[in-house]
Amino acid sequence: MKHLRILLAFGLVVTGALLAAASGVAQAAGPQNWLYPGGPVAEMQLGLFMLTTWIMVFVFVVVSGLLIYAIVKFRAKGAEEAGTAAAEAAAAKEDLPPQFEGDPRLEIVLTIVPFILLVIMAIPTVNLNFALAADPEGDPLHVRVVGHQWWWEFEYVDLGIITGNELRIPTGRPVVLHIETADVIHKFWVPRLAGKIDAIPGRVNTAWIQADEPGVYWGQCAEMCGTHHANMRTRVVALPPDEFEQWVANYGRGPVVETAEELAAAERGKLVFETRGCQACHTIEGTSAVAKVGPNLTDIGTRLTLAAGMMDNNRENLKRWISDPQGVKPGNRMTRLPLSEDELDDLVTYLLSLK
Repeated sequence: MKHLRILLAFGLVVTGALLAAASGVAQAAGPQNWLYPGGPVAEMQLGLFMLTTWIMVFVFVVVSGLLIYAIVKFRAKGAEEAGTAAAEAAAAKEDLPPQFEGDPRLEIVLTIVPFILLVIMAIPTVNLNFALAADPEGDPLHVRVVGHQWWWEFEYVDLGIITGNELRIPTGRPVVLHIETADVIHKFWVPRLAGKIDAIPGRVNTAWIQADEPGVYWGQCAEMCGTHHANMRTRVVALPPDEFEQWVANYGRGPVVETAEELAAAERGKLVFETRGCQACHTIEGTSAVAKVGPNLTDIGTRLTLAAGMMDNNRENLKRWISDPQGVKPGNRMTRLPLSEDELDDLVTYLLSLK
């Protein structure tokens, strides 16, 4: 009984630790906590995961319980328990369980039970695969997603909009993603909206997501793709439908400033952008810049982050990024431009005015 009490106490401690950990996870719904789904796809995937998890917990408990029972029940008894050697031998002979080499009933049970458990997991798994492969109901928004080293490009194929690193979507509306890559293998992953989807050279993979509530859903590349794989982040910004339509209507409208002084600085910054090399890599709708090497900057003033989620999008960080892109993110394709302080200030004013 002593060993059984120890094993039971150990089981209680482990169970308590697991429950405490689960409670801690439940209280800390981080930005990439997939246990808190933000849409129907993530909810379906979480449901399947929990089903398989509880089945595995059941199997673990049963197998572990039988193992513990066998260890305690049929353990070798010590001399202090058995007394003399003769008494010990007699006790061991008496306690020896019936010996047999096979039991068809047991073998049938051990075959049927795992089969039933596998069927229970297989049916919803197949159903979910078909559900996610089918076209979503309603009027889906189609977005082409292209992975680059190390940033994401989003093209709204029905709206004529191209943006980078931040995908804006309307709440309550399915969004079909056509995922591909411009170089190596990447993997698009927004944990609270859907599972991982590969971006493979020469192939287009299709999946769909939907956000039920407004907010910012964090994502990242989940496939090792180079030195700054960890800094290939993304954001899905879910907006109420009217705000999304407003963003679509405002796309490409040009500088938005509050004073004549800011407007003059933005005009000078636009000239800097078009004459000092920026236009060789980037596009801004309504200007002479139409290159596609780097992200489209038409709406950069509305974005929350810079350098694929590495920094908050504000004046100081944007100046730092333009002044020393390799110092911020080594290996990226952006070059350092020889700009004066005044040119840099005007350029930053112009870019932040693009909303």
